[in-house]
Amino acid sequence: MAAHSVYSICLMCTVRCPIKVTVENGEVKLIEGNPHAAGIEGSICPKGAAGVALLNDSQRLKKPLIRSGPRGSGQWREVSWDEALDYVAQRLKEIKEKYGGRSIALAERAHLNSHISKTLVRALGSPNYFTHDSCCKGSLNTAFRTLTGYTDAQVGVDLGRARHVVLYGRNIFESLELKQVKQLMKAVENGTKITYIDPRVTVTATKAHRYLMIRPGTDLALNYALMHVILEEGLYDKEFVERWVLGLKELREFVEPYTPEWAEKETGIPAYEIVSLAREVAEARPAVVFHYGYRCSHYLNETYFRRSIIMLNALMGSIETPGGLFFKKGLKDVGKKPLNKLTDQELPEVEDIRCDKVGTPEFPLPDPNHGVVQMLPKAILEEDPYPVKALLVWRFDPMLSIPDYEYNRQAFMKLDLLVTIDIQFSETAWISDVVLPESIYLERGDSIQEASGLKPALYMRRPAVEPRYDTKPGWEIMKLLAERLGIGHYFPYRTLEDLWAYQLNGTGISISDFEEKGFVEFSDKPLFWDRKDGLKLKTPSGKIEFVSSLLEKNGFPSFPKYEPVPPPPEGYFRLMIGRCAVHTHVSTQNNPLLNELVPENVIWINDRQAEKLGIKDGQMVEVISSRGREVTRAYVTNLIHPEAVFMLHGFGRRVPAQTRCYRRGASDTALEENITDMVGGSPALQHVLVTVRPISKEERGTGR
Repeated sequence: MAAHSVYSICLMCTVRCPIKVTVENGEVKLIEGNPHAAGIEGSICPKGAAGVALLNDSQRLKKPLIRSGPRGSGQWREVSWDEALDYVAQRLKEIKEKYGGRSIALAERAHLNSHISKTLVRALGSPNYFTHDSCCKGSLNTAFRTLTGYTDAQVGVDLGRARHVVLYGRNIFESLELKQVKQLMKAVENGTKITYIDPRVTVTATKAHRYLMIRPGTDLALNYALMHVILEEGLYDKEFVERWVLGLKELREFVEPYTPEWAEKETGIPAYEIVSLAREVAEARPAVVFHYGYRCSHYLNETYFRRSIIMLNALMGSIETPGGLFFKKGLKDVGKKPLNKLTDQELPEVEDIRCDKVGTPEFPLPDPNHGVVQMLPKAILEEDPYPVKALLVWRFDPMLSIPDYEYNRQAFMKLDLLVTIDIQFSETAWISDVVLPESIYLERGDSIQEASGLKPALYMRRPAVEPRYDTKPGWEIMKLLAERLGIGHYFPYRTLEDLWAYQLNGTGISISDFEEKGFVEFSDKPLFWDRKDGLKLKTPSGKIEFVSSLLEKNGFPSFPKYEPVPPPPEGYFRLMIGRCAVHTHVSTQNNPLLNELVPENVIWINDRQAEKLGIKDGQMVEVISSRGREVTRAYVTNLIHPEAVFMLHGFGRRVPAQTRCYRRGASDTALEENITDMVGGSPALQHVLVTVRPISKEERGTGR
């Protein structure tokens, strides 16, 4: 068969870059960026290029599996799809009959088919649908809603036209989001300045015009001081603030004591640098981005820190303007009917509260559309407010994504039924009762993506090749399971084309419209609202609420007094985690190509601290926290704050079936405490303190 091209959407990370897949004789020969997609220009990141290795990986899940030995023993029997789905359906029916629909939960990394999984949960009579969002950016979601009424997912940044970009640990040149990276690189070439703030010198720090090494956990102090300077010197956009901001007077009074000199003592950043940054950024307004972040789950004050970033943007007038923040425009904004979702149907009403208590007076503010997934292990173990007995996991690994590995394991081992839908043996799949293998993104199509932004568009993921093994797409697994549960009528499709037709019905758009480029655009120019009278804010006041009605009515202050962050005790360090350009969270460490590039993580430690502890560069060390112990290799450097240590997320794996990453490096999840920002809902992943000590070859040999 001659070579041909298939336009699709990548899924080696969650960014979903449009791709062009070259296929010859049923084999993928090349994956490139879609040349028709503006901002991508045919390029692709290392993870996207490694999709071919994933397709041909012999360690992928190949057939449905039912556990035949104790949980976690690695004893399985291969079964047919009918047997696996019949078994799952029967067990779910038994659990629902005994404990009610609320005893069933589903957790996933949000994806194009999430409207399908949400429908399954609702049709089963359960309120317990979870996404990974709380572990990533739940408090950012809450922060945006308290200020604008919109979630973070409904807001974007126009980096390409910004004149000054301020990044708080947003390591954009390593945590690759290809289109934004390319936009920012071009902007820098045209004179845009970058200020980077982080306790660690990352690749992004080396590209910045100004780098500020801040004490870990003190970012909010810096922002309070920046606001102090901006308001005291009148550097803000008076016209925008007067028209669109509620609570400027209260903010001015609140930040009065938080001077640059005060912040210098807390953050370690010289007062003159804080004043200089405030003035320099103000010169560039409104084309300014104080970047609100991506993974926003660091500390217990996360909601207020993220609120302070958004407030700085509002003070600069850098909202709904070129080079600033914007509210994403969808099909409705161009006069088109949005895509249909299965959740648009009339589904059964669910009266029960969520098992994480989100939406109750005890936990009122996190977004119930995502839940707070790190509360799930506690709900399972304590059966409060009621027993959770069955968990379905799809495209997610809660064992490695929720802090405190051993606590998670205790919880999930208690379940009556644990089912995982995945493409490979995750840590959660390894202790599951049933594992259902999903076809990878190159082998399947999915629900059409409605990509909101400055130029709304629809994107289509098409299968490029036939499945290599006995796998199925997740949307089909959901349909087949629903039929066995007697709720199949909520899933009115049988084929991929049926699903697409259902989504497109009434929109005036056909499947054939995607054939030329793989997507359909609906605007040839960026869409901005009129800043004079056209901002469609969703707060009760119709303004950006510095004094937040949502916070205040639920008993939380809009401006909490700053709580100083004490330095760690002698010999302790704050554990920081992050990503690199090669790996995606916990999903790529076993990829043949990506594992070769970064096979394990190391722990960064300040050179002066290492000398005190007798740790040499490259030496094996033991990292100890209140939750566990891990062994890894030390990277001794002066490029990290002396109060912190750092490691990449997602290593130290415990599943022997994943041979390339098995026991390579250290697991950050095994060290972290499961502690949550109870205002916004994110875990404080960098709250934990650790000690680090060198270990000898003899100690390593004893299994320590």
